[in-house]
Amino acid sequence: MRSGVLAQKIGMTRLFTEAGEHVPVTVLRLGNCQVVGHRTKEKNGYVALQLGSGTRKVQRTTKADRGHFAVAKVELKRKLAEFRVDDDALIPVGAEITADHFVVGQYVDVTGTSTGKGWAGGMKRWNFGGLRASHGVSISHRSIGSTGGRQDPGKTFKNKKMSGHLGVDRVTTLNLKVVQTDVARGLILVEGAVPGVKGGWITVRDAVKKKLPAGVPKPGKFKLSEAAAAAADAQAEPAAPAQQGSA
Repeated sequence: MRSGVLAQKIGMTRLFTEAGEHVPVTVLRLGNCQVVGHRTKEKNGYVALQLGSGTRKVQRTTKADRGHFAVAKVELKRKLAEFRVDDDALIPVGAEITADHFVVGQYVDVTGTSTGKGWAGGMKRWNFGGLRASHGVSISHRSIGSTGGRQDPGKTFKNKKMSGHLGVDRVTTLNLKVVQTDVARGLILVEGAVPGVKGGWITVRDAVKKKLPAGVPKPGKFKLSEAAAAAADAQAEPAAPAQQGSA
């Protein structure tokens, strides 16, 4: 199981195929998505990667978070997310995941926060049919109708679908196809709509109901920063033998 990425929704556009057919796509941008920390079985009881993306001002970051980012030797991040991975799928701390982490043609699952609609009635919120447009109904054409009996049961049951707040929910859209990637600009184009508003933060990971295609990089596609590369080289080099002092 590979790590996902933390991206920002830019908006929707369309691409044209060689046959002239247009494909609606959503543009996702990786805003310097870096590995901030590791979660291990010995210390945390599970294996995961903590990723950070975006930038945040120093005065808007707590002292504890500043220390956390300083240990990882990365700049202050606006958003953090964790992704469960296999033991052999850990990516070095400080590495930046690039857009070619996903290959064209593979399917991904996208999770985001749906657009807030405010207070909505039953027809908009639950797709109710409403009352009749004529023949005795006046004024209350869009009402939801009866919500409970009279003497029996004499109450409205819990979880009854009624009017209320709509949106701002965690929504996962499954099996979206990756149409194109742009490594230089850090863009991932997926076919179809993605939950959330423009500028909203979402997570993208390999689809759980589809097999990974051939050629997918494992544990992922990333580039090391200078600090991460130096740390990796220091860890890879064998310890030098201790020099014995002269008698």
